[in-house]
Amino acid sequence: MKRSPGVRLCATLAVSALSLALVTGCSAGGSKDSGGGRGTAAAKPAAKALSAAELKRLILAQGEVPGYKVEPVQGGTPARSKVKAADAQCDPLLRVMTGIAPGDPAAETNRMVQQVKKAPTDKATSMDDLADGKFEDSLKDSMDIDTTVVVLSSYDGDGAQQALRSVSGATKACAGGFTGDQAGDKAKFTKVAEEKSSGTGDESVAFAATSDMEDGDTAPVHVEVVRHGNNVATYMTVNLGAMMTQKAYSVPAAVVKAQAAKLK
Repeated sequence: MKRSPGVRLCATLAVSALSLALVTGCSAGGSKDSGGGRGTAAAKPAAKALSAAELKRLILAQGEVPGYKVEPVQGGTPARSKVKAADAQCDPLLRVMTGIAPGDPAAETNRMVQQVKKAPTDKATSMDDLADGKFEDSLKDSMDIDTTVVVLSSYDGDGAQQALRSVSGATKACAGGFTGDQAGDKAKFTKVAEEKSSGTGDESVAFAATSDMEDGDTAPVHVEVVRHGNNVATYMTVNLGAMMTQKAYSVPAAVVKAQAAKLK
Protein backbone atom coordinates (compact mmCIF):
# COMPACT_ATOMS: atom_id res chain seq x y z
CA MET A 1 0.00 0.00 0.00
CA LYS A 2 1.33 3.40 -0.91
CA ARG A 3 2.09 5.62 2.06
CA SER A 4 -0.21 8.59 1.50
CA PRO A 5 -0.73 11.65 3.75
CA GLY A 6 -3.68 9.81 5.27
CA VAL A 7 -1.41 6.95 6.31
CA ARG A 8 1.11 9.43 7.73
CA LEU A 9 -1.68 10.93 9.82
CA CYS A 10 -2.76 7.51 11.07
CA ALA A 11 0.82 6.56 11.90
CA THR A 12 1.31 9.83 13.76
CA LEU A 13 -1.87 9.33 15.72
CA ALA A 14 -0.90 5.74 16.42
CA VAL A 15 2.21 7.03 18.15
CA SER A 16 0.57 9.84 20.07
CA ALA A 17 -2.68 9.58 21.88
CA LEU A 18 -4.87 12.23 23.31
CA SER A 19 -6.98 12.17 26.41
CA LEU A 20 -10.65 12.13 26.97
CA ALA A 21 -13.10 14.50 28.48
CA LEU A 22 -14.68 14.65 31.80
CA VAL A 23 -17.54 15.13 34.15
CA THR A 24 -19.04 17.77 36.35
CA GLY A 25 -22.32 19.40 35.78
CA CYS A 26 -23.99 22.40 37.32
CA SER A 27 -27.37 22.02 38.92
CA ALA A 28 -29.65 24.91 39.69
CA GLY A 29 -31.66 24.75 42.86
CA GLY A 30 -34.88 26.59 43.62
CA SER A 31 -35.11 29.21 46.32
CA LYS A 32 -38.12 30.74 48.00
CA ASP A 33 -38.79 34.44 48.11
CA SER A 34 -39.09 35.04 51.84
CA GLY A 35 -40.91 38.31 51.26
CA GLY A 36 -43.77 37.28 48.96
CA GLY A 37 -43.88 33.56 49.68
CA ARG A 38 -43.61 32.80 45.92
CA GLY A 39 -41.00 30.25 44.76
CA THR A 40 -38.49 31.64 42.26
CA ALA A 41 -35.78 29.80 40.40
CA ALA A 42 -32.31 30.81 41.46
CA ALA A 43 -30.07 32.06 38.70
CA LYS A 44 -28.23 29.10 37.21
CA PRO A 45 -24.52 29.47 37.92
CA ALA A 46 -22.28 29.48 34.87
CA ALA A 47 -20.41 26.21 34.36
CA LYS A 48 -16.81 26.47 35.48
CA ALA A 49 -14.12 24.62 33.55
CA LEU A 50 -11.72 22.26 35.28
CA SER A 51 -8.04 23.08 35.20
CA ALA A 52 -5.43 21.14 33.24
CA ALA A 53 -4.14 19.70 36.53
CA GLU A 54 -7.62 18.46 37.45
CA LEU A 55 -8.07 16.88 34.02
CA LYS A 56 -4.75 15.07 34.35
CA ARG A 57 -5.98 13.42 37.53
CA LEU A 58 -9.13 12.26 35.75
CA ILE A 59 -7.69 10.97 32.52
CA LEU A 60 -6.92 7.28 32.07
CA ALA A 61 -3.68 6.01 33.60
CA GLN A 62 -1.59 2.91 33.10
CA GLY A 63 -3.23 -0.18 34.61
CA GLU A 64 -6.78 1.15 34.40
CA VAL A 65 -7.74 -0.53 31.10
CA PRO A 66 -7.05 -4.30 31.06
CA GLY A 67 -5.31 -5.33 27.86
CA TYR A 68 -4.14 -1.81 27.00
CA LYS A 69 -1.14 0.34 27.82
CA VAL A 70 -1.63 4.02 28.57
CA GLU A 71 1.13 6.48 27.72
CA PRO A 72 1.65 10.23 27.30
CA VAL A 73 1.23 11.59 23.81
CA GLN A 74 4.58 12.12 22.14
CA GLY A 75 5.27 14.94 19.70
CA GLY A 76 2.55 17.34 20.75
CA THR A 77 -0.58 18.44 18.90
CA PRO A 78 -0.78 20.86 15.97
CA ALA A 79 -2.27 24.29 16.62
CA ARG A 80 -5.92 24.63 15.64
CA SER A 81 -4.98 27.30 13.12
CA LYS A 82 -2.83 24.79 11.23
CA VAL A 83 -5.60 22.21 10.82
CA LYS A 84 -8.22 23.43 8.37
CA ALA A 85 -10.71 21.84 6.01
CA ALA A 86 -11.36 23.33 2.57
CA ASP A 87 -14.95 23.76 3.75
CA ALA A 88 -14.86 25.45 7.17
CA GLN A 89 -17.93 23.56 8.38
CA CYS A 90 -15.82 20.37 8.27
CA ASP A 91 -13.09 21.83 10.54
CA PRO A 92 -14.48 20.11 13.68
CA LEU A 93 -14.10 16.67 12.08
CA LEU A 94 -10.59 17.22 10.78
CA ARG A 95 -9.48 18.59 14.14
CA VAL A 96 -10.81 15.77 16.32
CA MET A 97 -9.17 13.30 13.91
CA THR A 98 -5.88 15.15 14.47
CA GLY A 99 -6.12 14.87 18.26
CA ILE A 100 -7.42 18.39 18.86
CA ALA A 101 -10.28 18.90 21.34
CA PRO A 102 -13.47 20.22 19.72
CA GLY A 103 -14.69 23.76 20.22
CA ASP A 104 -12.83 26.22 22.44
CA PRO A 105 -11.80 24.45 25.67
CA ALA A 106 -10.41 26.26 28.67
CA ALA A 107 -8.13 23.28 29.40
CA GLU A 108 -7.33 19.90 27.89
CA THR A 109 -5.04 16.91 28.29
CA ASN A 110 -4.48 13.66 26.42
CA ARG A 111 -3.18 10.10 26.48
CA MET A 112 -2.43 7.35 24.00
CA VAL A 113 -4.18 4.07 24.78
CA GLN A 114 -2.83 1.14 22.79
CA GLN A 115 -3.99 -2.45 22.69
CA VAL A 116 -1.45 -5.01 23.92
CA LYS A 117 -1.33 -8.24 21.93
CA LYS A 118 0.26 -11.49 22.99
CA ALA A 119 3.40 -12.41 21.09
CA PRO A 120 2.75 -14.99 18.34
CA THR A 121 3.73 -18.55 19.19
CA ASP A 122 4.99 -19.31 15.67
CA LYS A 123 7.48 -17.21 13.76
CA ALA A 124 8.71 -17.11 10.19
CA THR A 125 12.25 -18.46 10.36
CA SER A 126 13.17 -19.34 6.78
CA MET A 127 13.05 -18.04 3.22
CA ASP A 128 10.35 -20.65 2.57
CA ASP A 129 8.17 -18.92 5.16
CA LEU A 130 8.76 -15.61 3.42
CA ALA A 131 7.95 -17.12 0.04
CA ASP A 132 4.55 -18.33 1.05
CA GLY A 133 3.51 -15.03 2.48
CA LYS A 134 3.85 -15.83 6.15
CA PHE A 135 6.12 -12.87 6.76
CA GLU A 136 3.62 -10.45 5.21
CA ASP A 137 0.77 -12.02 7.16
CA SER A 138 2.81 -11.83 10.36
CA LEU A 139 3.58 -8.15 9.72
CA LYS A 140 -0.08 -7.29 9.15
CA ASP A 141 -1.06 -9.22 12.28
CA SER A 142 1.51 -7.37 14.37
CA MET A 143 -0.01 -4.07 13.20
CA ASP A 144 -3.57 -5.19 13.96
CA ILE A 145 -3.68 -3.10 17.12
CA ASP A 146 -6.28 -0.53 18.17
CA THR A 147 -4.58 2.74 19.05
CA THR A 148 -6.81 5.39 20.57
CA VAL A 149 -6.01 9.02 21.15
CA VAL A 150 -8.05 10.09 24.15
CA VAL A 151 -8.55 13.83 24.64
CA LEU A 152 -10.12 15.18 27.80
CA SER A 153 -11.22 18.82 27.64
CA SER A 154 -13.17 21.20 29.87
CA TYR A 155 -15.23 24.30 29.05
CA ASP A 156 -16.72 27.38 30.63
CA GLY A 157 -20.42 28.17 30.25
CA ASP A 158 -22.13 26.19 27.51
CA GLY A 159 -18.86 25.55 25.67
CA ALA A 160 -19.11 21.76 26.04
CA GLN A 161 -22.59 21.65 24.50
CA GLN A 162 -21.42 23.90 21.66
CA ALA A 163 -18.35 21.72 21.07
CA LEU A 164 -20.40 18.54 20.75
CA ARG A 165 -22.95 20.34 18.57
CA SER A 166 -20.20 21.44 16.19
CA VAL A 167 -19.06 17.84 15.67
CA SER A 168 -22.59 16.51 15.32
CA GLY A 169 -23.47 19.17 12.76
CA ALA A 170 -20.29 18.56 10.78
CA THR A 171 -20.96 14.81 10.46
CA LYS A 172 -24.16 15.65 8.61
CA ALA A 173 -22.85 18.60 6.60
CA CYS A 174 -19.72 16.71 5.48
CA ALA A 175 -21.28 13.30 4.83
CA GLY A 176 -20.20 13.44 1.18
CA GLY A 177 -16.53 13.82 2.13
CA PHE A 178 -14.11 16.71 2.42
CA THR A 179 -10.48 17.73 2.03
CA GLY A 180 -8.14 19.72 4.22
CA ASP A 181 -4.66 20.47 5.49
CA GLN A 182 -3.25 18.97 8.68
CA ALA A 183 -0.21 21.03 9.58
CA GLY A 184 1.21 20.69 6.07
CA ASP A 185 -0.17 17.24 5.18
CA LYS A 186 -3.04 17.16 2.70
CA ALA A 187 -5.95 14.95 3.70
CA LYS A 188 -8.90 13.68 1.68
CA PHE A 189 -11.91 11.86 3.09
CA THR A 190 -14.40 10.38 0.67
CA LYS A 191 -17.31 10.10 3.10
CA VAL A 192 -18.37 10.54 6.72
CA ALA A 193 -20.91 8.16 8.24
CA GLU A 194 -22.55 8.46 11.65
CA GLU A 195 -22.14 5.41 13.88
CA LYS A 196 -23.83 4.18 17.02
CA SER A 197 -22.19 5.78 20.05
CA SER A 198 -21.53 4.11 23.39
CA GLY A 199 -24.38 5.92 25.11
CA THR A 200 -22.16 7.09 27.97
CA GLY A 201 -22.22 10.63 29.32
CA ASP A 202 -24.95 13.24 28.84
CA GLU A 203 -24.82 13.18 25.04
CA SER A 204 -22.52 11.76 22.41
CA VAL A 205 -21.84 11.44 18.71
CA ALA A 206 -19.78 8.87 16.80
CA PHE A 207 -18.66 8.69 13.19
CA ALA A 208 -16.33 6.96 10.77
CA ALA A 209 -14.46 9.04 8.18
CA THR A 210 -13.18 7.12 5.15
CA SER A 211 -9.72 8.30 4.12
CA ASP A 212 -8.59 8.24 0.49
CA MET A 213 -5.25 6.40 0.65
CA GLU A 214 -4.58 6.82 -3.10
CA ASP A 215 -4.27 4.02 -5.67
CA GLY A 216 -7.91 3.15 -5.05
CA ASP A 217 -7.35 2.23 -1.39
CA THR A 218 -9.53 3.62 1.38
CA ALA A 219 -9.42 3.25 5.16
CA PRO A 220 -11.72 4.33 8.00
CA VAL A 221 -10.84 6.40 11.05
CA HIS A 222 -13.31 6.02 13.95
CA VAL A 223 -14.19 8.80 16.39
CA GLU A 224 -16.55 9.20 19.34
CA VAL A 225 -17.13 12.46 21.22
CA VAL A 226 -18.91 12.32 24.60
CA ARG A 227 -20.05 15.18 26.81
CA HIS A 228 -19.93 14.72 30.59
CA GLY A 229 -21.38 17.90 32.08
CA ASN A 230 -19.13 20.76 30.98
CA ASN A 231 -16.34 18.38 29.95
CA VAL A 232 -15.84 16.44 26.73
CA ALA A 233 -14.12 13.13 26.07
CA THR A 234 -12.91 12.58 22.52
CA TYR A 235 -11.77 9.15 21.31
CA MET A 236 -10.03 8.75 17.95
CA THR A 237 -9.05 5.20 16.99
CA VAL A 238 -6.85 3.89 14.18
CA ASN A 239 -5.76 0.32 13.43
CA LEU A 240 -3.13 0.13 10.69
CA GLY A 241 -3.30 -3.66 10.39
CA ALA A 242 -7.07 -3.59 10.01
CA MET A 243 -6.75 -0.82 7.45
CA MET A 244 -4.33 -2.93 5.40
CA THR A 245 -6.59 -6.01 5.43
CA GLN A 246 -9.91 -4.11 5.34
CA LYS A 247 -10.91 -5.73 8.61
CA ALA A 248 -13.67 -3.99 10.57
CA TYR A 249 -12.70 -2.23 13.81
CA SER A 250 -14.11 0.51 16.04
CA VAL A 251 -13.43 2.70 19.06
CA PRO A 252 -12.73 0.12 21.82
CA ALA A 253 -15.66 -0.12 24.21
CA ALA A 254 -13.28 -1.02 27.07
CA VAL A 255 -11.47 2.30 26.72
CA VAL A 256 -14.66 4.36 26.66
CA LYS A 257 -16.08 2.45 29.63
CA ALA A 258 -12.92 2.84 31.70
CA GLN A 259 -12.71 6.59 31.07
CA ALA A 260 -16.41 7.11 31.74
CA ALA A 261 -16.02 5.33 35.08
CA LYS A 262 -13.35 7.82 36.14
CA LEU A 263 -15.62 10.71 35.29
CA LYS A 264 -18.51 9.64 37.52
